[in-house]
Amino acid sequence: MVFFRSVSLLSRLRSRAVQQSNIGNSVRWLQIQSSSDLDLHSQLKELIPEQQERLKKIKSEYGKVQLGNITVDQVIGGMRGMIGLLWETSLLDPDEGIRFRGLSIPECQKVLPAAKPDGEPLPEGLLWLLLTGKVPSKEQVDALSKELRSRATVPDYVYKAIDALPTTAHPMTQFATGVMALQVESEFQKAYEKGIPKTKYWEPTYEDSLSLIARVPVVASYVYRRIYKDGKIIPMDDSLDYGGNFAHMLGFDSHQMQELMRLYVTIHSDHEGGNVSAHTGHLVASALSDPYLSFAAALNGLAGPLHGLANQEVLLWIKSVVDECGENITTEQLKDYVWKTLNSGKVVPGFGHGVLRKTDPRYTCQREFALKHLPDDPLFQLVSKLYEVVPPILTELGKVKNPWPNVDAHSGVLLNYFGLTEARYFTVLFGVSRSIGICSQLIWDRALGLPLERPKSVTMEWLENHCKKAASS
Repeated sequence: MVFFRSVSLLSRLRSRAVQQSNIGNSVRWLQIQSSSDLDLHSQLKELIPEQQERLKKIKSEYGKVQLGNITVDQVIGGMRGMIGLLWETSLLDPDEGIRFRGLSIPECQKVLPAAKPDGEPLPEGLLWLLLTGKVPSKEQVDALSKELRSRATVPDYVYKAIDALPTTAHPMTQFATGVMALQVESEFQKAYEKGIPKTKYWEPTYEDSLSLIARVPVVASYVYRRIYKDGKIIPMDDSLDYGGNFAHMLGFDSHQMQELMRLYVTIHSDHEGGNVSAHTGHLVASALSDPYLSFAAALNGLAGPLHGLANQEVLLWIKSVVDECGENITTEQLKDYVWKTLNSGKVVPGFGHGVLRKTDPRYTCQREFALKHLPDDPLFQLVSKLYEVVPPILTELGKVKNPWPNVDAHSGVLLNYFGLTEARYFTVLFGVSRSIGICSQLIWDRALGLPLERPKSVTMEWLENHCKKAASS
């Protein structure tokens, strides 16, 4: 269920639903957000008992219902398409893309509060939405922004832990080290050691999660300034929101860069539970590891080239195109370069997705941002040409299920335009964003009492014997 905050907003959404039935069909009914409570914790406290009963009912009434058959291909192919996780905060449709609590990215851009009229959604608003299923008011978002700023103090030993590493260490290594050092203050660990009822697990998890979300931009910006700006640190600005402050602490104070960071953090925050970082966070947390330990594990998954590191590789590849062919590359030259990349045994980074079968909506909204703010940028124009050139080639190749661009195909070019040119750092931005989705779901994991994750594994011999028996029966 999705909640909205005003009658005028309700009428606008109904109007759009008539024009875009494919979007509106997924929203079965709309309900006005009537609560004036500015405290997120108290909102959750009201919602949790209802959702606990809902899960109990699902288990009692439908616990034995089958959700599909598992094939050998799925077992040896990374469990693709295998339903095996409960993830409340978002759902990914192969054709439609991501929905945050039922809302698509265009819908979030329309209904979530922004820092300015017609601006990009504030990440704090998405955090509220993911946790409660309700679209917050601007006052609620402002209160949450203030609370996150109050939680953003990072102890000196965290910086010292990072400083123990050479500046040449990968930014993700330094970032994950900082998050691990933050774990010293885990409220969940303290509460568990003292003894706490399972029904209360969600409360110290909530405290840890909000503090973690608040602190990761500070840690991430410290890593950036340490590596690339001679260690000259920029303190937080109490007048700025989450995304704006992150841009500011990195050293970028233009309003456009602040808007980009709000958009970036929002759209990268969550992508249901099966991707490597989200699943890792959930898996580790299922052992009752606290949010800091769980999120640090998730970051290590995000750092892999097949996951979050891809956004770094996209910009490097695009720049290699420019280095070899120039900025004014023709369509034919670009086709030749793409084929050259593929024939060398490499992939074209930024295209394809494990679930999506259409253009990633996160790519589309970044493209719209570029058309608004940097339409004449040569690298953006090259990205636009790639959108025309690469999908037909990948389709002709016949080896990919999805030839369309994903979120990584665009983000690096936007960051590069506004001065954040250090591609090795890009995955850290992704990590800051992902804290919102992973921690939101982790709070609900504890509130719903989800158990230790323990799937069954088998050997090749077991598979051979099982399949032979199945064939003979």
